[in-house]
Amino acid sequence: MKKLLLWTLIVISALGMLLPGVSEAKVPELNLSVKPMPDSLALAFTRSMGIGWCLGNTFDATGGSWIKNEMDIETAWHRDKTTEAMIEAVHSAGFDTIRIPVSWHDHVDADFNITPAWLDRVQEVVNWAYERGMYVIINIHHDCEKAYYYPDEAHLENSTRYVTAIWTQVGERFKDYDEHIIFENLNEPRLKDTQFEWNSDAGVPEVAKSMECINSLNQTFVDTVRAQGGVNASRYLMVSGYDAAVEGVLNDVFALPEDSAQDRLIISTHAYAPYDFCLQLMKDGGRDVWSIDSNSDKALVAQPLEALYQRYIVNGIPVVMGEFANMQKGNNLPSRVEHAAFYTASASIRGIPCVWWDNNAFSGGGELLGIFRRSTLKWEYPEILEALMKYKLS
Repeated sequence: MKKLLLWTLIVISALGMLLPGVSEAKVPELNLSVKPMPDSLALAFTRSMGIGWCLGNTFDATGGSWIKNEMDIETAWHRDKTTEAMIEAVHSAGFDTIRIPVSWHDHVDADFNITPAWLDRVQEVVNWAYERGMYVIINIHHDCEKAYYYPDEAHLENSTRYVTAIWTQVGERFKDYDEHIIFENLNEPRLKDTQFEWNSDAGVPEVAKSMECINSLNQTFVDTVRAQGGVNASRYLMVSGYDAAVEGVLNDVFALPEDSAQDRLIISTHAYAPYDFCLQLMKDGGRDVWSIDSNSDKALVAQPLEALYQRYIVNGIPVVMGEFANMQKGNNLPSRVEHAAFYTASASIRGIPCVWWDNNAFSGGGELLGIFRRSTLKWEYPEILEALMKYKLS
């Protein structure tokens, strides 16, 4: 009997080392001190956004030659068409905010008029979240192309026309919705397909010029939405800097747009920090371990959040971490849970709501950032979900 028990324990231990998700993953107990916050309606608003989840790789997907019907682009990057049951599952799990990234360029004509069927479908999914009292972020996502918008001087005129056209139509469609609908201008604007694409150093002349173009496009966005009146005259709007990187909004080139509404602008930024753990593949030099017991690991999470806090939050300007996540790499669930807990807690004490980027990916060699399996409505990593809920902004 003792030998049988011993062999059983050995088998269980072996499975824990071999199978993803079979491990001792526990949400850590954290006791981080809340940072001082100014008395600000805008900060109170973002505090109510709590914790968010991105409907990634869905309406932001782009088409190819294999796509025969533009409406099929929603499932071009995975097979699961969005259903109301999915949105209900996200809401029921405790998420307060849903970010619905949208790429529009596959759905416009030569004058940038959006296909009514595509806008209707986006609105349908928005409504499912809105009717449940969730905050909903809508944006311009993978449209950073020279034929649409591209943040350099040579393409600024056409980019201005594109941004104006998209937000005129999207703003009109949602102008009677209350402040639970949040518009976000551009996702990770950058000099795509150049050596400067992921370089957010304002000291580089080409990057600095692009940053100035992004400032201009952000101003166009704000002016277009405000001119529509109704709720849009005072709706909360999110704007980002170069790459949506933290560094993209900490330099002296980035500037908030002028706004006819007072205290209604939100800084939008992304930080998969530390990158080598969160997003870099092992084959490219990434690592699969992050530890709550490592001061250096914790500093890599806290430092960008502290920089945002010092630059914006202490001055009453809200920040939303519109994308963060960490990647499944073998059996690294314990590290993922610790990281998710510390990241969320570190942002929360600084008044920054976070939105998990879920690309519905669980297997293969790419970025495995999914935590909610949409085909089964199952939270694949309940310990990560528990960590997000335990330390969300409240």
